[in-house]
Amino acid sequence: MSLELLTLGGYGQFVWPAFIFTFVSLFLLYIKTKKELTKQENIFFNIYKEKQFIKISNSKKERITKRSLSATSTF
Repeated sequence: MSLELLTLGGYGQFVWPAFIFTFVSLFLLYIKTKKELTKQENIFFNIYKEKQFIKISNSKKERITKRSLSATSTF
């Protein structure tokens, strides 16, 4: 049964190389894109000289949660 799965009814010799070619092509495209992104990030940060990070504060969310919990009554 597992041999039939690999041969795919006689078409496995055409299907498996196509899958391998597709996965290798997509992997190479991923590697190339990641390298280009890193390169462009370095150029951007060199221009602006500082990396800006946004700190998201949870204090407003915590206040809303505390208010809503204190408003509910327990039975």
